[in-house]
Amino acid sequence: MKTIRLLYPDHVSGGLDTYYFGANLLQFILPQNPKQPVVKVDVIPPDNKEKGVTNGIYAKEEVLSGIKVAKEKISRESPDKIITIGGNCMVSLAPFDYLHGKYEKVGIIWIDAHPDVSTLHDGYPNAHAMVLGSLLGHGAPQLTKEMENPLFKPDEIFYIGLQALHDYQERHLKDMGVKYKVQDKSFVTDSEINKFLSRFEHILIHFDIDVLDEHFFHSTYFANSELVGDGSGGGKMTIEKLSGILHLITENADVIGFTIAEYLPFDEHKLHQMFTEIKMFTD
Repeated sequence: MKTIRLLYPDHVSGGLDTYYFGANLLQFILPQNPKQPVVKVDVIPPDNKEKGVTNGIYAKEEVLSGIKVAKEKISRESPDKIITIGGNCMVSLAPFDYLHGKYEKVGIIWIDAHPDVSTLHDGYPNAHAMVLGSLLGHGAPQLTKEMENPLFKPDEIFYIGLQALHDYQERHLKDMGVKYKVQDKSFVTDSEINKFLSRFEHILIHFDIDVLDEHFFHSTYFANSELVGDGSGGGKMTIEKLSGILHLITENADVIGFTIAEYLPFDEHKLHQMFTEIKMFTD
């Protein structure tokens, strides 16, 4: 079995330069494993230039270019399993589509404070909010068009950590037929997780770091008071709770894909920027 680590530092899909820095830092935080080669998706580094919105998507050409490069790199490697190191949530599109073509009876566990089912018409042009909807054939046609395998079905999705929704998100989930539970008071139970796992031979995990409570974990979008995103809030989960959930899933299912997305180490990025302006470090 061949497992690769897909380093995919997409930042434009989320509109923040720190996504690029965070992905490149995250590769060194994960346990090192020489048996899992790192395959990098080359994306254009942040250039401090404002990007335009084209057909409802911010920086559309860069977003689509990243997906195409990811597809090419994955196809060339032909892995059996993929650990995707993001970047923002968009990074799950290419590897999840590839693995869905390689295996049958595949379910997705989406660990996220947000549903990621936005469309081109919801007033939020950053494509990271459209990724799961696109995997279901609903989010953005430009993204779904890049898929090479069948769409995922509504009953193949299970949310963990989902918080209160906007009206349009509720409407999209209802229209698609995706069942969900808002988990602002209590999370899904181990029994509910195991019931979902029992229906599939293989599992894909998408872990968005903003599912964590920003009061206890500070490298997440909502720890930065200057950011508002699409107006929704952050997660309620602790590291301890998340650790228990991940152990439960990985010990009871064949996990073929695991995405880590939206790691935003703002303080470390500021330090990096400060040192790059000191000639002693750059001459």
